[in-house]
This record gives sequence, C-alpha cells and structure tokens, in this order.
Amino acid sequence: MVPFRGLRYVPERVGSLAAVTSPPYDVVVRPDGLHHLESADPYNIVRLILPQAATASARHEQAAETLERWVAEGVLAPDPQPALYVYEQRRGVILQRGIIGALALSAPEEGVVLPHEDVMPHVVADRTDLMRTTGANLEPLLLTYRSEGPANGASAVIERVIHEEPLLSTTTEDGFSHRLWSVTDAGDLADIAADLARQQALIADGHHRWATYLQLRDEQRTPGAWSYGLVLLIDTARYPLQVRAIHRLLNRLPVADALAAVDGLFRVRRIDGPLSHALGALAEAVGEGNAYVLAGDGRFHLIDRPDPALLERTVPADRPDAWRRLDATVLHATLLERIWHIPDSPEQITYIHDTEAAVVQAERRGGTAVLMHPVREEVVRDLARQGVTMPRKSTSFGPKPATGLVLRSLSLD
Repeated sequence: MVPFRGLRYVPERVGSLAAVTSPPYDVVVRPDGLHHLESADPYNIVRLILPQAATASARHEQAAETLERWVAEGVLAPDPQPALYVYEQRRGVILQRGIIGALALSAPEEGVVLPHEDVMPHVVADRTDLMRTTGANLEPLLLTYRSEGPANGASAVIERVIHEEPLLSTTTEDGFSHRLWSVTDAGDLADIAADLARQQALIADGHHRWATYLQLRDEQRTPGAWSYGLVLLIDTARYPLQVRAIHRLLNRLPVADALAAVDGLFRVRRIDGPLSHALGALAEAVGEGNAYVLAGDGRFHLIDRPDPALLERTVPADRPDAWRRLDATVLHATLLERIWHIPDSPEQITYIHDTEAAVVQAERRGGTAVLMHPVREEVVRDLARQGVTMPRKSTSFGPKPATGLVLRSLSLD
C-alpha cells in the first residue's frame, strides 16, 4: 500500500460534499437512483462512474471529458502531497474505519489478495475501457483482512489520527457520516506499510474492478502507475463488516411460471404479511437448507427443501461441499440453468442489492425477484483461501465506501 495524491472535490465549488457522492456504480438502482443522483448536484460523481450516452465508447469519452473539465475548472483538485487516507463511516452502532491507498497489484497465484466471486466478462470490459479512457481510479475497492493481537501498525495510526481535524466531514442521505484524514508522516507511512505487508486481503466488494486493475496492468510494457489500484482496506477483527445478500431480478419470468416450474421439486409456501415477514421466514428456512423468496406478483412465496436427487444431478460435484451447498450455487446451477432455463445475461437477470427495490422492480416489469439470504463471512473467507470462487454476485459486504470522497488520477503518480 503506497500513498498517492488524492483528487478531491473542492467544497466551495459544489453544493455539498454529500450531494456529489454516490454509492458504488453497481449499487445504483437504475433508472430511479441514477436520475436522483444526477439531479442532486451538477457535479455528482455518478456522471463519471455511470455516464450516459448512446454507445459505450461515447459514455467513456464523455466521462473522460467531464473529469478533465472539472479539474480544469477547479471543481476537483489534487492534494499537495502523496498520502494514505484514514476513512471512517458511522451510523448508529455501525462503525467502520480503514486505510485508503494505492495497492501494488499482485498476481493471483501469489495469494495476497483473495477474490471469492466469479466476474461477468462484459462488466469487466466496460469498467476496463472506462478506467483506461479516464486514466483514473474513480472509486476504491473494499478489501478486508483480520489482524491479531493488540492494536499496532495500521490500527495504531488509525486510532491516533481520528482525534485530529479531518480533511472532510459529511453526512449522506442514507444517514452515514463520513470523515477523511490524510496520513503523510514518514514514520506513520512506514508503520502502516510494514503492518499491511504481512496481511492477506479478501475482496469484499469490487471483483470486477479488481479484474480491471489486473487487465490494465498487464497491458503496460513496464511497471508504473497502472501497477497499483485504489483500495479501502478494513481490519474486520476490529471493525466487522455486515454481509448482505444480492438479489436477482428475472426480467422475463413471471412469478406464476417460476412457481409452476418448481412445483414438486421444492416445497412452495405463500408468506402472508409485509416483506419483513417474508425475510424472517427465509432466515428460518435457510437453517435447514437452500431457500429463496420469490416476489413480483404482489405476494411472497417461500421455496425451500429442494429434492436431494435434483441437487445431486444438477450441482457440479467437483467442488467442496461448502460451495455445493451455497444458495447462489443451487440458484444458478439448478434453478436458473436447469429448471427455469434462464441464461445469465444482462437482458435476463438484473442484480439488485436493495431488497425493497428488487420487489418493486419485479412488480413493475412483471418479472420475478429472487430474494436471497446472506452468506457468513467465514464461509466466504474459507472458500477463498481454498481458491474456490463463488457464483457471481453472491455477497454484498458493507457498509460500502461512498464514491466521490477521494479519487486517484494516474497522471498524478
């Protein structure tokens, strides 16, 4: 982890720091969330991470031109010297602190950074071209590690720095307060580097951006700025993350058809009451095996207890049992591929983090929302250490860093 000259919004040039931030690009629920962010402030970061134009190349060129114009106009300005950044998020009892920096990109076989999910090639291609065209890391990946023993190294620096005046402080509309400090002292930087060099990191959020970092690095003939990528590193021994599910919206499958297809293969029950009741029933059911809630027709339907013979013939047998039992594995290998016959393409499946949004979108489109239960962090980490990747979009770790608080322009390195 090395310091870099952060590119940050100049507070005097924008309505507010909160108004120019955004969730990570893949959490923005289109189109409602995108339009909301665009209207929040003319300089909202969503214009860089999700630019709107007729073609992909036009979108990426537009983002690059927008970034260049904002820097020229003084809306964004680089910090005077390279730094690592201590970042804090807080809402109620939730508290997360970590280090933002430029991480040297290791080869996958070195096992320094552990991915745990498969990626979608078309998303990697899109993010790669956007990053290449803008020449910038627009939002950090979220990585985690687990320290042992008393606070030292990075943890000690964090605990001391948070008592100083922050570079910025803001509260976003989701109720999270955000604070950012710079670390430029040579001794502090050395302590952080020595501590983190001993750690193994798990990708909590940002698999597609990690694949993008590696691809762009491999395109270069010599080491340089592209040999590093912007990350936020969290010690989950001190600041545990929340693990949430990522739900599936099956755009072209009505709920009635989905239920008819699983009849006799899964147990099917209607859950009366609000969404919270359905999620409670789902939480109870997953203790006994694979379970999902289907929604989109104004009701909630719990499907669970799949036929063991069905799983035996549909779930690949060449992976560890923990992988074979994952809800995401059974969803993709059994339900999507063999029962519903739905290809994993953007036209067919939309991945949505917010539960209510998944239900609303399914009802609007006449499709089916498949609501998932989250996987425990220790299961994710154990599979990653075995080199086994989970199906794409299996988990959502959080809270996720707000996009727009600090960017990395590769031209400044």
